[in-house]
Amino acid sequence: MKQRYLTKSRFKLAMECPTKLFYTGKDEYVNNKLGNPFLEALAEGGFQVGELAKTYYPGGYDIDSLDYEIALKETEALMSQENCTIFEAAIKHDHFFVRVDILIKEGNNIKLIEVKSKSADQRIKDLSAGKEGVKLNAEWRPYVQDIAFQYYVAKQAFPEYTITPYLMLVDKDALCPTDGLNQKFKIAKDETGRAYTTLVKELTEEDLSEKLLVELNTEIICRKVIDEYTYSFQGEQVTFAELVQHYAKFYEADERIEPVISSECKHCEFKASDNEREQGLKCGYRECFKRVLQWKEEDFVEDTIFDLWDFRRTKGMISNNKIKLSDLKKEDVGVQPNADDSSVLSRTERQWKQVKAAVNNDPTYYIDKENLKKEMESWTFPLHFIDFETTRPVIPFNKGKRPNEMIAFQFSHHIVYEDGTIEHKSEFLNTEVGVNPNVHFVRALKNSLENDDGTIFRYHNHENTVLNEIYDQLQADASPVADKEELCEFIQEITQRGSKEHRIKGQRNMVDLYELVIKYYYDPAMKGSNSIKVVLPAILNSSQYLQEKYAQPIYGAEKGIKSLNFKNETWVTYENGKVKDPYKLLPKLFDDISDQDYEHLHLHEELNDGGAAMTAYERLQYENIPSHVRKKVEKGLLKYCELDTLAMVFIYEAWVDMIKEA
Repeated sequence: MKQRYLTKSRFKLAMECPTKLFYTGKDEYVNNKLGNPFLEALAEGGFQVGELAKTYYPGGYDIDSLDYEIALKETEALMSQENCTIFEAAIKHDHFFVRVDILIKEGNNIKLIEVKSKSADQRIKDLSAGKEGVKLNAEWRPYVQDIAFQYYVAKQAFPEYTITPYLMLVDKDALCPTDGLNQKFKIAKDETGRAYTTLVKELTEEDLSEKLLVELNTEIICRKVIDEYTYSFQGEQVTFAELVQHYAKFYEADERIEPVISSECKHCEFKASDNEREQGLKCGYRECFKRVLQWKEEDFVEDTIFDLWDFRRTKGMISNNKIKLSDLKKEDVGVQPNADDSSVLSRTERQWKQVKAAVNNDPTYYIDKENLKKEMESWTFPLHFIDFETTRPVIPFNKGKRPNEMIAFQFSHHIVYEDGTIEHKSEFLNTEVGVNPNVHFVRALKNSLENDDGTIFRYHNHENTVLNEIYDQLQADASPVADKEELCEFIQEITQRGSKEHRIKGQRNMVDLYELVIKYYYDPAMKGSNSIKVVLPAILNSSQYLQEKYAQPIYGAEKGIKSLNFKNETWVTYENGKVKDPYKLLPKLFDDISDQDYEHLHLHEELNDGGAAMTAYERLQYENIPSHVRKKVEKGLLKYCELDTLAMVFIYEAWVDMIKEA
């Protein structure tokens, strides 16, 4: 039987929830995390970081075998040398096994370097320096624990060496030294189809003249994590060494660590849908609840506090064994009127509406017709609905730019006229390799919106954030842009800046449709989410008007609604008596991504805005893709972004009809 080691990834999983060790790696259990590590790196925007880090240590040896024993033998052979640099070094001790991103051996000294695509901030710098009073917070805890685990294993495996752990992070203050640096790192695939990042052109001395990544010595904080902090395990406080030994023991024996219900259960990746369970797949989430709370299958029909939107009392409710929404009283939610405007829903009033709808099994939507109508009366036709797709490359496109600066590569734009006419008016997509499209993007957006004074709509903060960042880029850029002043004035006109107390709003500041949903609309089918990708199918199922109108192939029809990418599209189709989610009617952007991974990229809110679009853009930038596939992907990107703004139009149309019902 193959030995079961506690690895870096399994240690990280156990620190989230020890019971997950029992579910991970088993085909019979549903796992909703990305199954493709490379896709995950693309989605997080840092797939080039590891390869860039290697270039800082010339002469390093790359151990690319996935076989544990081969990797260990290669590492051992290299470690017999006086000095060596190893990429993906394999270290084993007892039941622990780690692959170190970069290991540097110089005589009796070893540097362990864990490379991350996260930007270094002042807190991690202070923690590394051992500054008094600075605590390890939730943001940095998993990163520090990761390198601390490697440090612990290495110290056990090599007690005769002096070992120093480092985190290598993105230096957000660094400036890219050359143009085209990021195009020297491309996506390649091995004979098995496994994707990886490779350096296609040697870096010059100028390319390396300023480092975009920074090394932080984490020995002080790692020692605290290992030697000073204590950890809870099955009701007892244990040391770090005892904790990892427990994890390794249970994992090797394939025994379940008894679960503890906590707020983290909300994000459990081992939660199976009804369809997946019907297919015979197991649900780790349900197994935990059955063991701890003795729940039966019928208990899972009810909504829980994990479904409750923006609920901030989860920990207290769990301690009082109030898990189901039916367990909650009004005082548990802490219902209070809106402090800014008592005439609109407060956060807690909205939560209580959700509780009542779930408990009473009431599918009726709520809409504040009076206040929403007042909002609508302040709008100026024609109405403009816009949506952006963006990315933040760690390695900038151009010289003088900083890591993780905003790149806006796509927008979609719908118009609704006063007579009710709708059209997909304009769009922008620039996937040209190695080109920063931001100036062209803003110029095209300005050309689309400057022809009238109509109200402009966004959904949530993304579009406002993007435009403000591009404004700052334009202001800081010394290179000549003929219409720079006009572009900056346009951005200021349609955005807002500053804190809530000191907010400066442009004369034509975009209206946030998301905020209007929060204030004036709730559909029980949305449960705890206000993402447009959840609101859309909910409102389609609640609006008879939308169902009747869009059950016809009028979208993109010659005498119907003008579309730039669809022809005779029917948006309302039914599955099991419900309107099918329109996003699921669109083809995948890439055929070589599993359905589960694709859904995770496209629909999961924890990823950056537009995870699937961003991933597709990065593949178009850095992968050698045939021209016919590239065109297919670009057409797919245009369709997805168009549906994003059409979804906003659907919400608007449904609201107009719902208000008329009064």
